[in-house]
Amino acid sequence: MKNLRTHGKSTIVWILMGLMVLGLGGFGVTSFSGGSSAIGSVGDTKVTAEEYLRALRSQMQSYQQQTGQQLSMTQAQAIGLPQAVQAQLFTAAALEEQTRKIGISVGDDRVRQTILEAPAFRGPNGNFDRTAYGEVLRREQMSEAEFESAIRVEEARMLLQRAVSDGVVAPKAMVDTTVQWLLERRDIAWRELTADQLPAPIADPDEATLKAWHSANADRFTAPELRRISYVWLTPDMLAPDVQLDEAALRAAYDARIDEYQQPERRMVSRLVMPSANLAETARADIEAGRLSFEQLVTQRGLTLDDVDLGEVSEEELGDAGAEVFALDQPGVVGPIQTNLGPALYAMHAILEPVNVSFEEAQDDLRGDAALDRAARMIEDRMQEYEDLLVGGATLEELAQDTDLQLGQIDLAADSAPEGGSIAGYQDFRDLANEVTEADFPSITRLDDGGVFALRLDEIVPPALRPFEEVRDEVLEDWRQGEAQRQLLALADEQRLLDASAAAAPQPKSRANTGAGGVVANPALPAESSPDATPAAPESAWTSVADLTRDGWIEELPPEAVVHAFEMKEPGEIEIVDAQNRVILVRLDAINAADLEGEDAQRVTDAVSSRISESLGADIFDYYAREAQRSGGLQVNQSTINAVNTQVR
Repeated sequence: MKNLRTHGKSTIVWILMGLMVLGLGGFGVTSFSGGSSAIGSVGDTKVTAEEYLRALRSQMQSYQQQTGQQLSMTQAQAIGLPQAVQAQLFTAAALEEQTRKIGISVGDDRVRQTILEAPAFRGPNGNFDRTAYGEVLRREQMSEAEFESAIRVEEARMLLQRAVSDGVVAPKAMVDTTVQWLLERRDIAWRELTADQLPAPIADPDEATLKAWHSANADRFTAPELRRISYVWLTPDMLAPDVQLDEAALRAAYDARIDEYQQPERRMVSRLVMPSANLAETARADIEAGRLSFEQLVTQRGLTLDDVDLGEVSEEELGDAGAEVFALDQPGVVGPIQTNLGPALYAMHAILEPVNVSFEEAQDDLRGDAALDRAARMIEDRMQEYEDLLVGGATLEELAQDTDLQLGQIDLAADSAPEGGSIAGYQDFRDLANEVTEADFPSITRLDDGGVFALRLDEIVPPALRPFEEVRDEVLEDWRQGEAQRQLLALADEQRLLDASAAAAPQPKSRANTGAGGVVANPALPAESSPDATPAAPESAWTSVADLTRDGWIEELPPEAVVHAFEMKEPGEIEIVDAQNRVILVRLDAINAADLEGEDAQRVTDAVSSRISESLGADIFDYYAREAQRSGGLQVNQSTINAVNTQVR
């Protein structure tokens, strides 16, 4: 229902574009072909099955366009799409019923203006085209009177909707409080506790403790579900060693790639076209005198080096400039040379020696590539043979015996990383292996390198707790990490109390050591602490961060640290952050109120005010629409809804 309000005036355009592009329409067009049974009504206003069917298909197609995935009716029902469409239609019907009772209507001028402005009815010149108007309505089997009546009803509904929800203004106190909360800044300090700060090394536990840990944390030592797959496959790499190639085939491959093996001497060249010959001569003189570089000249002209780069070029490709550029035996600048673009300076950056690889020298390279190409074609030619054997009842094992296909088996977990060279490295194989059922028959499927495969699901091995003996070392390491974290959290709690006590206790003034018995107060110790007590951390152990924003971050810390920093109420508070296997103390030093006078603050204030106003307006409209349905007498025909749902695929 909120969605209806959000569309507002654009609903008309949505209807028209739906007619033009999708041929589906949406809620608001009350009759396409006279209507039939209804899925429900509000008072005397019915929602026809045809309206529901078209609106549902339109929403499903819109979802598919946004996600790029096909959406079945089962999936649509799982995400609540049919219910959302029904809510929109019944809300529209309730508003239409209210406009009828109240007597709200719009004049012919408003209807005419809406139709004239609709993009669906514009001609090549961008203006309203009556021919296009008639053609669209004819295609949708609607008369002009029917369509104009639908527009009149929709405009009346929009008038009522705007009257209910527009004009809602967010209370200033609510806006100011929200902006203050958003823009508040805080000064904090933090320090991390690490295992080397523990009073003693962590001792290894006994076997009983490890076994108890193994049982208590079974999820961390449970093998994932495995799909046991048998498969046959053949790739060009596997077949290539057996491919026989004659010299004629290799020479044909050599000729096809002659540009790789035979290249003339080339240069890496840039060309800068100048406005006039005089300016070009002056620039060349400045470059030769060292007053200016070619790169600086390019920049002065407002260009980049990419703009003037010609890449690798031969003497012939440079045309009239070729002789001069190729006369250089080291990088330099020549010109100006007249071109069809005007006088130009040429910068030569590097000399590339000619490439002259003979057929004999290229044979090994050619043989490998040509063999792969021939192998891919051979596999393509044999695909139908493989498929026919499977259709005829051959098993994968029999297929491997009678053809070049190779048999294999793999236990595939959903999140496992494929081994190098494994068939699981192919996405096509993984996708099919994760979808196949034990009832599916193997069939030949292509691989992206020209290979093929077929697979069979032999068994699904459910998740199982791995035996303690098999994972003892993993359990020990996991226990050590857990124990270290536990001890660090205990130490952090102790340190937090000490630091808080030290900050809260009045600090005695330091007295100079005037001789025997002289005392210098230690500000890091609470006054009541004994010399043997663990001292509070000195201020140098803390890292300070000033003006931290609510959406900010601290590069060295997990995001949870910022969350904790803004949950503390008073300066001086210290919180423990337990995140990402790290233990961090965060201290709040100051709360800095938001500055509401700046330009950024005004933008945030405007955005917050608009968002709250919109939300309040949507809530008011939601309440009104619900009451309109209740008072109007909402009736729902579930059997007709079910019948429509079965028609959607």
